[in-house]
Amino acid sequence: MTEAVSLAGRLLVATPALTDPNFDRAVVLLLDHDAEGTLGVVLNRPTPVEVEAVLEAWAELAGAPAVVFQGGPVALDSALALAVVPGEQAAEEVLGWRRVHGAIGLVDLEAPPELLAAELGSLRVFAGYAGWAPGQLEDELLEGAWYVVESEPGDVSAPDPERLWRSVLRRQRGELAMVATYPDDPSMN
Repeated sequence: MTEAVSLAGRLLVATPALTDPNFDRAVVLLLDHDAEGTLGVVLNRPTPVEVEAVLEAWAELAGAPAVVFQGGPVALDSALALAVVPGEQAAEEVLGWRRVHGAIGLVDLEAPPELLAAELGSLRVFAGYAGWAPGQLEDELLEGAWYVVESEPGDVSAPDPERLWRSVLRRQRGELAMVATYPDDPSMN
């Protein structure tokens, strides 16, 4: 039996066929993907809640828009943060930051923000996450619910998150780039 390839660090981009309202036009960064299941955060669901209102100490490090994002439908009362550590610092482990993929990593929100302030390029806070039981994501991939594409560090801190779905698809090659032009409401075509 061959070991499954981990998709951690890649993006799941919802196909137009995905009908779950939690994931309509969602772009999910996968943080963990192994035999025990899959965990990720939706990158393009900003909420009206400002980071300052819930994690005041971290507000200064939050990238624009400095709001909490809905990371997914699971554990909405919990927070996690992602940050990009640019340049050479990403080669070394930064205290209070754990690499997920490349320059993207999870921030320990229990750590003092000033410990990380000089290292972080941008910070994004998420309420909740998206989770899949073992084999569940693979089934959804077989059903055609998601496109799996490479992530870029800028995806985590996209200044216009509502356009992330289209911009991620647009940078793909071939037919996948054409999906970016899919209308929001196909019945209006």
